[in-house]
This record gives sequence, structure tokens and C-alpha cells, in this order.
Amino acid sequence: MSLRICILETDVLRPELVDQYQGYGRMFEKLFARQPVPAEFVVYNVMQGDYPPDDEPFDAYLITGSKADSFGTDPWIETLKTYLLDRYKRGDKLLGVCFGHQLLALLLGGKTERASQGWGVGIHHYNLAPTQPWMTPALDKLTLLISHQDQVTALPEGATVIATSEFCPFAAYHINDQVLCFQGHPEFIHDYSRTLLDIRQDALGEQVYGKGIASLEEDHHGTAVAEWMMRFVANKRPVS
Repeated sequence: MSLRICILETDVLRPELVDQYQGYGRMFEKLFARQPVPAEFVVYNVMQGDYPPDDEPFDAYLITGSKADSFGTDPWIETLKTYLLDRYKRGDKLLGVCFGHQLLALLLGGKTERASQGWGVGIHHYNLAPTQPWMTPALDKLTLLISHQDQVTALPEGATVIATSEFCPFAAYHINDQVLCFQGHPEFIHDYSRTLLDIRQDALGEQVYGKGIASLEEDHHGTAVAEWMMRFVANKRPVS
């Protein structure tokens, strides 16, 4: 039986990008279609106040990336935090990427802030902690596309780091069998990353921009991370 995943979309793409990429929810649907664990997805844009009915069952909730700061006080962020904390207390599985990774860490007792390291862009490499059962396919190192200037700087109690680098020490973590989060973007493709780099070229500065563009010659492990996420959700799946 297919997993049912609720994608909580936390951004609206720039108007010039919508025709080609639709939104982060659609990017994730395309990503998960490339991995072998059967799953279906429903997208709700929580930035626009769209949430699933309370009686609609899901195996997990995925919180996407966003231009917003996870430590921001926008009303929609406060509403989302209340919703996610309730889901966590119910025992629901939660997946977070970039903004979602940071928001869940903050919500569950960690710390997130503007990083002194500055912008991270393009392809980034991480060291991996010992493999968990759901980390199939196995990798020696992790490579993902990134685009962030905020980071998790303190983990919630009970969190275990699974990916780290000098630039981003808490790049991925899980909390038991309930929460799994990544700072990097498994759903990004190279063309989208290149477009973001071009849009932010002036803000990034020539050195960061140039390094980011050059890094796009490398491939990344987005599809493998997508499979890890689905295996994490399927692992010890609660009996409904």
C-alpha cells in the first residue's frame, strides 16, 4: 500500500519561475516519483492558510523550504508552529527541508539563527554518521544542493545528527522514528539552483556566486535522500 504524504508548502515561487517549476510541492512530487517506495502526495500551501482537514489521514507531513526565516514572527509561521506541535504530540511523523528543518528544530527546543558563515549555495558535501536502517541506498558521503543563510545552531533534546560539515554542523538530524530533517534541498535540480544564484548574484557577491556556479558541475544525492525519507516514514509504521 502506498504511503500518503502531506506536503506543507511554505512559500510561493517568484512569478517568473512559476510556469516552469510550479512550486516546491510539485518539485517534491517529481523528486519522489524517481525513488522506489510507493507514495502519493497532497500539497497544501500553509503560507496562504491552506491546511488539510483534521480527519484526513497521512503517514507523514513534509515541511518545505521558504524565503521566510524560521525564527520569523509572521502570523502564518505562528499558525504553522502550533499545527506542527500538535501533530508532533499526536505522534505523527514529520519531515523537514531547509526552512522546515530549521522550524522543527526551533519548535522542539533547539536554536535557529542567521549563520555567521553567511550564504551557502550550490552543491555542498557532508560527512555522514553511522547508517540507520532506513538509509538505503547506503552512501559514504552526502552531496546536496543548498540555498540558505540561516542554520540550526543547537539541536533539540534527543536529536541525532546524521550529516555534518564544517560550514553546517547540523545539516541533517532525526529524532527517534518520528522526525527527519535536512538543511539541503533534495528536490532542487541544477537549473533551478542556477536560476536562484543568478537572481541573488548581487546579494551573494562575486566570490560566493562564482563558487556556487562552478559547483553545479557536480551531481547530488537528492533521489537517495528522497528514498531515505520514504523508508523512514515506512519504518515501524504505526498500525491505524
